[in-house]
Amino acid sequence: MNSDTVYHFVGIKGTGMAAMALILHDRGEKVQGSDIDQYTFTQRGLEKAGIKILPFDENNIHEGLTVIAGNSFTDDHPEIKKARDMGLTVYRYHEFLGKIIKGKTSIGVSGAHGKTSTTGLLAHVLSGIAPTDYLIGDGSGKGVPNARFFVYEADEYRRHFLATEPDYAIMTNIDFDHPDYYKSIDDVADAFQTFANQTKKGIFAWGDDKRLRQLKAKVPIYYYGLKDTDDFQAVDVKRTTSGSSFDVTYKGKNLGNFSVPLFGEHNIFNSLAVIAVAYFEDVDLDEIRKELKTFQGVKRRFAERKIAGMTIIDDYAHHPTEIKATIDAARQEYPSKKIAVVFQPHTFSRTIALMDDFAKSLNLADEVFLTSIYSSPRESHGKVSSEDLSKKITKGGRILSVDNMSPLLDYDNDVVIFMGAGDIQKYEKSYEDLLSHLSKKIN
Repeated sequence: MNSDTVYHFVGIKGTGMAAMALILHDRGEKVQGSDIDQYTFTQRGLEKAGIKILPFDENNIHEGLTVIAGNSFTDDHPEIKKARDMGLTVYRYHEFLGKIIKGKTSIGVSGAHGKTSTTGLLAHVLSGIAPTDYLIGDGSGKGVPNARFFVYEADEYRRHFLATEPDYAIMTNIDFDHPDYYKSIDDVADAFQTFANQTKKGIFAWGDDKRLRQLKAKVPIYYYGLKDTDDFQAVDVKRTTSGSSFDVTYKGKNLGNFSVPLFGEHNIFNSLAVIAVAYFEDVDLDEIRKELKTFQGVKRRFAERKIAGMTIIDDYAHHPTEIKATIDAARQEYPSKKIAVVFQPHTFSRTIALMDDFAKSLNLADEVFLTSIYSSPRESHGKVSSEDLSKKITKGGRILSVDNMSPLLDYDNDVVIFMGAGDIQKYEKSYEDLLSHLSKKIN
């Protein structure tokens, strides 16, 4: 790279796209991109790097560009169409990812759930030990000179992760999601099997997942978890209001005690995966211990703040398994507080396919509020509504509008979790504005 080429990202505010743009920028490349005008949480990092963000317009496309097309956009998008008509080099996001990981020890983090949190944790730990490039699905990306490692989020949607061939793969779980693409859980498992076939050095997989246990590969598969049947096992686990600590054994050998300032059982599993990768790359265990203790989390994954006595948690959870994990984490940190959830269902196909599972997970909260279903660019309408889901919820299920968040004012010194992968943050902001306004009036 490092030529006169300008890399133009169509849909630069997408989480993976923003992260990739930052990596190229750090590597000294000329980078720009286009997107909608609406503010997104990935935007700030691009602005701080001085990367130009243009409104979508086919006139953005000219000679000298290499175009990277976001996977949310079809070839009919005016900018992508013009680039192809002009004969410019056009890569899809996942194709270009497969190109830029080469030459480093690459670790792809895959799984239906937990990818972003695990990628963020692994990037944090390895960055503190050796030069590390990373691409995280919260829009964070970094390129460093002479990087030893490249840590990246490997997304199974439409089998996009199969454009990459990592040295190591972490597989957090196999679950049925993306019903607009995958036909069945077996179809999902088939994609992960193909990814396993493309992995060059080793696979680290969650031991409790029966489909991960069925994987076959030409490289060793190491399982992690809490059971004696796991290669990397967490024992003597202690979960407190300040985080989790545990001893780790590898095939019976004690690797010592580790602690993380994170909540929920899933974060113990994520930590085990990170420890396992680092162990096989001969990273000093004391260095891993030190780095784990300082991890602050990733954007939109259990992000907390306090306003007017209330704890507000922002989380990307949009699948029943993720909702359950997020509520479990909140119960660990706040065992004596009431927990209310405001959930924005994400896509009509997912809501209808997993309706009963959504209700079961949401009922783990003390009270549930719903917003209308978020219609993504991929799926603008469907034959299901939030009212259908609310009928299956026993812990409330009232539908909130962004203009009236007052039902949440019944809570005082409690926890409200806003969950969703769409624009749930507009509801969150409306509630925070209401709290701040009332707080000023009282004071």
